[in-house]
Amino acid sequence: MNSYLAAAIQMTSVPDLTSNLAQAEELIDVAVRKGAQLVGLPENFSFMGEEKEKLAQAEVIGKETQIFLKKMAQRYQVNIIGGGFPVPSDTIDKVYNTAVLVDSNGEELSCYRKAHLFDVNVPDGNTYRESSTVMAGKELPNVYLSKQLGHIGLSVCYDVRFPELYRHMSQQGADVMFVPAAFTAFTGKDHWQVLLQARAIENTCYIIAPAQTGVHYDRRQTHGHAMIIDPWGMILDDAGEKPGVAIAEINPARIEQVRRQMPSLEHRVF
Repeated sequence: MNSYLAAAIQMTSVPDLTSNLAQAEELIDVAVRKGAQLVGLPENFSFMGEEKEKLAQAEVIGKETQIFLKKMAQRYQVNIIGGGFPVPSDTIDKVYNTAVLVDSNGEELSCYRKAHLFDVNVPDGNTYRESSTVMAGKELPNVYLSKQLGHIGLSVCYDVRFPELYRHMSQQGADVMFVPAAFTAFTGKDHWQVLLQARAIENTCYIIAPAQTGVHYDRRQTHGHAMIIDPWGMILDDAGEKPGVAIAEINPARIEQVRRQMPSLEHRVF
């Protein structure tokens, strides 16, 4: 593993595939111009709309999103994480919320289907029932082993509240864990940062968290603050509340240093 720059992209996606992909391309371009070799896009980056509307367009969204990711990776010669986007399942009325890692040749290296679905009555009055249109993934995320970028694990948004998933990736040797998200504005202000820092600290690894921000449609508003966090829990960069890019160095020497200082992974009992 070598030191390199990674980017967590922050978007305000809307219920329009074409405009979202155009916005994503602009921000990928920004990240690459800043030197990023690994770029993460947030959950719902290619479509952010009503669940029923997403379901109706799922086949087109899934196909066009995968084509886009491969094209961008090849064009910019970078590795790209496509946050969560709908991929049709065997069940007619449900899709998988899918994250993929694509290399600079446009080859898919890793794929993860979101396991924990957001079925929550948020105290701000909004109700979310992701399971109404999304099929939960049944498999724990794999960790992709890259000699250049380190061992990379994927998760999606609500997963961040379930530490056992990240401990699984840690046990598979993860150095870098992605948490692409569309975190609600209400919960994000209290929980987003602290949950990300906890996952970084307890697993002594880098956390890269692309995010959605702003108002997307109707009452759907997200928290923003895409960020990159080091293995000690230090925030290396934060994109704030507007569309943009958080960028920081992923340094194997820092991982080794923290794991020497705090060898908690060696002290695990269970």
